[in-house]
Amino acid sequence: MTDRTVPTAPTAPTAPTAPTADLTQPTDPEARWQARFRAARVSLPAHARDAGSRCHYVSNASGTFELYAWDRSTDSHRQVTDRPNGTVYGELDPAGESVWWFADTDGDEFGIWMRQPFGGGADSPAAPGLEPSYPGGLAIGRGVAVVGRSTDDGSSVHVVRPGADPVVVYRHRENANLAALSRDDTVLCIEHSERGDALHPALRVLRADGTVVAELDDGPGKGLAAVDFSPIPGDARLLVVHEREGRALPLVWNPTTGEQTRVDVDLPGEVRPGWYPFGSALLLHVDDGAHSSLHRYNLATGGLTALETPPGSIGDATVRPDSAVEFSWSSSARPPQIRDVTGRTVLTAPGEPAPASVPVDDVAVDGPAGPVHALVARPAAAAPYPTVFAIHGGPMAHDTDSFAPARAAWVDAGYAVVHVNYRGSTGYGSTWRDAIEGRPGLTELEDIAAVRDWAVASGLAHPERIVLTGGSWGGYLTLLGLGTQPELWSLGIAAVPVADYVAAYEDEMDALQATDRALFGGSPAEVPQVYRKASPITYVDQLRVPVLVLAGANDPRCPIRQVDNYLDRLAELGKPHEVYRFDAGHGSLVVDERIRQMAAELDFARRHLRG
Repeated sequence: MTDRTVPTAPTAPTAPTAPTADLTQPTDPEARWQARFRAARVSLPAHARDAGSRCHYVSNASGTFELYAWDRSTDSHRQVTDRPNGTVYGELDPAGESVWWFADTDGDEFGIWMRQPFGGGADSPAAPGLEPSYPGGLAIGRGVAVVGRSTDDGSSVHVVRPGADPVVVYRHRENANLAALSRDDTVLCIEHSERGDALHPALRVLRADGTVVAELDDGPGKGLAAVDFSPIPGDARLLVVHEREGRALPLVWNPTTGEQTRVDVDLPGEVRPGWYPFGSALLLHVDDGAHSSLHRYNLATGGLTALETPPGSIGDATVRPDSAVEFSWSSSARPPQIRDVTGRTVLTAPGEPAPASVPVDDVAVDGPAGPVHALVARPAAAAPYPTVFAIHGGPMAHDTDSFAPARAAWVDAGYAVVHVNYRGSTGYGSTWRDAIEGRPGLTELEDIAAVRDWAVASGLAHPERIVLTGGSWGGYLTLLGLGTQPELWSLGIAAVPVADYVAAYEDEMDALQATDRALFGGSPAEVPQVYRKASPITYVDQLRVPVLVLAGANDPRCPIRQVDNYLDRLAELGKPHEVYRFDAGHGSLVVDERIRQMAAELDFARRHLRG
């Protein structure tokens, strides 16, 4: 593959106001929505720990999402991977001498780590001796790498040294992930669920020989996540996210002394921390509902400083070796940009920017367990609108004020779009997130129904022209909603869904089985009634409206057999349905394939929605 220059040189600094986009856009709605998918995008560049000028990022500039290397000292860019179904998992070694990338097969997420020289050259196995697996974390040190793995036998963590066989330092039947490696390569941290609750993991710090240094466990219902060890070699402090106060907040833990320092900040929402260089301050990334902000926290004084960012949503943020803060940003109306807090554009994708779209409005609707936050995008015509309820996946995720080509495509076609941050979503505290445990699916749908009733009563949505759609967990909720709330929905479109939960559990990756056991209260053998009540196939005979199902042949998260079981049952009952199969995993990294799927969804709605 020849080298490809992806971004242009950075622009001169500007004031940190809301970014603008090139509004020279196609006027034809079909061309507009396709242009948003085709517009090149870049992720936030990640720099090598000891060589800040060497970075890697992900871009779709080639038509497929792949890894790129960027030498900032010369502003040279090179495409690292070139595979039919794309590549998104990658890391740089500390010196920036090589790019590690994960090689799966056709999007099945099962494979090995490969390594390629930063300047280009042949790929080689990065951890010889490790068999293929699902990835379970990766940390690369100066003279050692630590690789987390997940297979049908459970989770394991391996220390890999040049010229030596990998050494197992951790193994357990329950789910675990490698989280961090200290700067001097002597200790590592894993997140584990040995007590059987993969939704609320504990932490264990190990020496590189596998001996235990310390444990941190906040007990049932309170999870912990390790962020990273201090950037100072020899400094044992570990940055942690806890939820002792009912929401995500930072904690600095020294596993060698047991000292814990809470970061008490007067900020709303969920707080994700990261280190500044020299370990004296933290970058705090705050998600408050659908909106984001950045702050600097001085560990010595407790001083908190708000950093200038435009209104919208911040995807990722990082601190450079010179303490410059860079972040990825977008809003519902404006396409993504990579910026820093001075207002400077850091990295620009080639070609024309994506056409702009419409802003979203925040709405709070009374739900069964309290206010439900929803986002609403409206087309130019007068209400009531044909309306798409686009339900997010996860379920541990949430919809934000960020750019979404799919949402914009529906709006251009004349639909209002409603996103619902139902119980189970992140961003609203652990009680809201954990409310679906023991009754998944049905709980979320109560909140979605409440917002649907509001949309009709307020005059936003035409009651006989409402589409329920979503992908992954959103696809699961779509099929479950069509069966349990058949009177509410006019049409259904489910992408890569769970359709037959028992069969899905049998075939899915081991880590998701652990998550399901925590979410449902056990395995299908242990709590069969919970799975039966929460499985879309249980209610397939109650479907009243046509449904389109999109499924990936190699999907390890929502496997194809359980989708086929559901489709076979639809056919037996004579229920109107259509199927779109694609040769990839849990979604596609190929731009043309994403466009084909969006076109299939728009066409299905056009043909089947009354009026």
